Amino acid sequence: MAPNGSSNLHDDAYQTDAYRGSGPDGKDLAVSSRLQGGLCGSITFDSQGRLVSVCMAPGLSPKLVLLNPHTLATIDTMTLPGKASASFTDVSGGGYFYLDNHNRAVIPTKDGGISVVAIEGDKLVKQLHYDLSAVAGSSGILSALPDWSGRLWFVTGNGVVGTLDMATGAVATHTLGGERIANSLAVDESGGVFIVSDHALYRFDAGPGGEVQVTWRMEYDRGTGQKPGQLSQGSGTTPTLIGSASGPEGGYVAITDNADPKMNVVVVARGKAGPTEVCKQPIFAAGEGADENSLVAVGGDLIAENNYGYKLDEHPLLKGILGGRQPDTTPGVVRVHVDYAHRACSVAWTNTTERVPSVVSKAALGNGLFYTYTHPTASELDYKPGGGLLGAPDAWYLTALDLCTGKRVWSKLAGTGPLYNNHYAPIVIGKDKTAYTGAVGGMVRIADSDD
Repeated sequence: MAPNGSSNLHDDAYQTDAYRGSGPDGKDLAVSSRLQGGLCGSITFDSQGRLVSVCMAPGLSPKLVLLNPHTLATIDTMTLPGKASASFTDVSGGGYFYLDNHNRAVIPTKDGGISVVAIEGDKLVKQLHYDLSAVAGSSGILSALPDWSGRLWFVTGNGVVGTLDMATGAVATHTLGGERIANSLAVDESGGVFIVSDHALYRFDAGPGGEVQVTWRMEYDRGTGQKPGQLSQGSGTTPTLIGSASGPEGGYVAITDNADPKMNVVVVARGKAGPTEVCKQPIFAAGEGADENSLVAVGGDLIAENNYGYKLDEHPLLKGILGGRQPDTTPGVVRVHVDYAHRACSVAWTNTTERVPSVVSKAALGNGLFYTYTHPTASELDYKPGGGLLGAPDAWYLTALDLCTGKRVWSKLAGTGPLYNNHYAPIVIGKDKTAYTGAVGGMVRIADSDD
């Protein structure tokens, strides 16, 4: 994979959502945006610091784009194969992809395949395409990542876990009977591949011939139903890995469950010996908690956001033009401290004011800030009825919280209206401290004025 922080939606193979460097400090922030013909979800950086993303919209084929990081202007674009989706919520076919260490995007496509597209100068050049439609099924390939040996692992919405030898084209699969997958996967240096279905957390390892082998399976509390803000009934988190695989207990893996009345952050040992529970910490108010984004790893601690109540109309532009706005979601961001020696969890801090509908939030360890994308209510904006272009406030902010306290440091208006809704897209941070987020209309850039 490309260097950490530039390779995939969750920043690295451990899916930590944490940058070693810094993001914007909040100094005279400059905001710009550009339409891209769809939601630009996963955002990566090539070796020149240019943006590489897949932009998707209902009724349109996904497109791979290469963008100028300063102006967001299109350098090159490529239409990807496969039938267009009818919904923004279908993330198969490019919602997750990764950039490898040779400046190549490895992309699941809508036709049940995986395309490898090289960045050669200012051009996107298709190099390879693997047809996996025979095993992908109608649900499509959600995500694909390489393990430490270079073997490609992929998952489908209907519960297929597979490997692809990219040199020979050999494929091996394992199907999770009656279980679905709605998130990406995490990989560690021991060969472990960690996947969460809507029933259980798994560790997989490859057999001698590349066979997909279940090393262990741990059921979790999947609750009584799919909550508003979630894409499935079950955990909404891509697994997050903490600690080296050569460390105690082979390192650790964390998810949230979907328990009622309170959901939990769940931490277990991830070594081959089995998923020994470290701790389980209830978070958010009873009956008002849902998390559809990966936990953010800060040291050994974990930060979760509350997405309860999020819902995107299938026709957001129509809804916006008619004067609607994204429904208010339940506020909440929480940092859970994990004491691995004593196998205990506790809440380090809770922010009960910030409303985070659906963004993949990020931590910047260099300047100690937690970046999220917030959507205050009309009353929180002190909105006066009758004002505003759409007849109702629909304001979206890039917001920075202090990693140590959870308190807001600053908040900057990104834009108003449905085109600025990020809809599960991430915040990403470039090496120059600039922050970007995908949005329904395209992409937003926010940077300190001196950058």
